[in-house]
Amino acid sequence: MNFNTLFLKSFRVLLLPLAVMYGLIIIIRNRLFDRQILKSAEFNFPIICVGNLAVGGTGKSPMVEYLLTLLSPKFKMATLSRGYKRRTKGYALANDGTTALEIGDEPMQFALKFPKVAVAVGEERIVAIPHLLQDHPDLQGIILDDAFQHRTVKAGFNILLTEYSNLYTSDFFLPTGDLRDEWASAKRAQVIIVTKCPADLDVESKNAIIRDLKPLPGQQVYFSTIEYGIPYHICDSNIQYAINSLDEVMLVCGIANPKPLKDFLLQKAKTYYQQDYADHHIFSIDDLKEIKQLYDDISADRKLIITTEKDAVRLIKFKEELKSMPFFVIPIRHRILFDESWQLNEQLINFIQHFPFKPITPEHEFEKA
Repeated sequence: MNFNTLFLKSFRVLLLPLAVMYGLIIIIRNRLFDRQILKSAEFNFPIICVGNLAVGGTGKSPMVEYLLTLLSPKFKMATLSRGYKRRTKGYALANDGTTALEIGDEPMQFALKFPKVAVAVGEERIVAIPHLLQDHPDLQGIILDDAFQHRTVKAGFNILLTEYSNLYTSDFFLPTGDLRDEWASAKRAQVIIVTKCPADLDVESKNAIIRDLKPLPGQQVYFSTIEYGIPYHICDSNIQYAINSLDEVMLVCGIANPKPLKDFLLQKAKTYYQQDYADHHIFSIDDLKEIKQLYDDISADRKLIITTEKDAVRLIKFKEELKSMPFFVIPIRHRILFDESWQLNEQLINFIQHFPFKPITPEHEFEKA
């Protein structure tokens, strides 16, 4: 969501009473969970949760991919997402014929990039996890995508993301701010990662942010920057093209926070044009015609279309129309700064490798489900 204009910021301040009411509801709900009046289910199984306290793009999907890249070669892994904006309901497991309309764009992206990983969706994680474990009894770990605020499931390892340019400590509750959860919830995370940092972030700035976040003893804070890979053709990943200063680029995207990508294109391309859509937009044939017309209207000799991996899984249904167009997908990944990736990686591997499985006793009947 983009609330950067002065008008929208001013309008959101007027909604402060609603934000206060929303915040009170969230705080009361959290206290009910803290006092176990509302119950959280703890599964006898290694579960890693990736999430944030705010709405918008903090880099959750690239972080899930970071985890899968690290862990899936070593362990039998699965991901479980809500499946936002899919046209199905309930639990679903991806297979070779699955589409983004059935499971959502981000899970579809995981399924395409990590074919050996079990990719599932389900609005109620507490119901979906037993289904997933039954479908894949050989699993060694599950990654919950965007589930930090869903306290009905207690993950064994929580990764909390917060954006460098919008730290949760400087934010406020919706709709005045972007927070959907309170600052105090950060104490439930084993790891906090400040995402989308400048690649040249200095140690002084790093330490200032850590002081601002006030991590608990034992809570690790890491810093990551966004890195873009070489774009590949939407219909054939073997066809790659490196953007250079002679290219004019048309950017087609429907993601929460496209600013880092736009900044990247400003540095790399001669110029770029943008066609923005709402986050998780489901592209229609009319959208494709509009994109093609806008592309044809660009008079440059060297021109191409760039989209994100999230958008690509919603566009690939037009494969026949796209294969003759210079339509490229730009990959994205997190890079942990200050040479600290080994520490994070070690924490994650150790969590799964040395998970303290409990003996199944009557009081753990739910965990056995």
